Amino acid sequence: MTTMKATHQGDQSLVLIVDNKEFNRQQLRLLVEQSGYRVVEAKDGTEAINIFYQLNPDLVLLDAIMPDMDGFEFCSVVQSVEESKYTPVLMITELEDTELIERVFQVSTMDYVTKPINWQVLRQGVRRLIEQSQLHQKLFAAKEELQRLATLVTIDFLTQVANRRRFEEYIDQEWRRMARLQQPLSLVLLDVDFFKFYNDTYGHQAGDRALIEISKAIKNIVQRPADLVARYGGEEFVVILPDTDEVGATKIAERICFAVRRLAITHSHSQVSSHITLSAGLSTVIPDPGSNFQE
Repeated sequence: MTTMKATHQGDQSLVLIVDNKEFNRQQLRLLVEQSGYRVVEAKDGTEAINIFYQLNPDLVLLDAIMPDMDGFEFCSVVQSVEESKYTPVLMITELEDTELIERVFQVSTMDYVTKPINWQVLRQGVRRLIEQSQLHQKLFAAKEELQRLATLVTIDFLTQVANRRRFEEYIDQEWRRMARLQQPLSLVLLDVDFFKFYNDTYGHQAGDRALIEISKAIKNIVQRPADLVARYGGEEFVVILPDTDEVGATKIAERICFAVRRLAITHSHSQVSSHITLSAGLSTVIPDPGSNFQE
């Protein structure tokens, strides 16, 4: 039966108190609530880990010695989770436990207070670590937003494959890498046949839908992590195939063309088929060291 209890005070920071003695938990709860934070309690390490995963507290305040695990075992478990690795832990330990204190200093997200507890020192420690936790959360959110924006500027909005900018960055990177390794780099350029006639006949919205389906078909064929599918412009797509010789690139190009034909998108004004088709051209090069792909 769980002893999890929490106060609810809006969006204030949440402190997880872990101690097997109820009296100690009550004292710690009183201090933390007086400092303006919400509190949730656990009586041992196992319960604390379950609560930690459920509520993701901003700070963990725990006794160093618990019946089922010590504070370091608890930290090793919760810090294995990416989202929680910056959650600070304030450990309460005996004054003479120098070995434990040395271990605390080896963990960047951990601090300690000693028994008997100086309540003013503890209050300041809680406040400082809460502020540290909030700062890390803001930095993490800012990093995620930057990554999201970076992705947006390298993805083609319509087809959701890489855009021309990302293509040029990536081929330059892979050109230099293949030059170092002296391995082949293949490039396949794909063009939708008579696509202007398709747009003129069926409208640009239908043309957009066709490009989306074509891009999906290409991505289903090109699935190695190092390969890249990009929209080169208009109805043109390009595929970068590092460490791929001409035979391998030819097979990929043939499979892509077949996959698009199999979509059976009607194109009554194509001069080569009754459905949308692709034309493909490819080149394979072992780059010379110091050369440039644009050459």
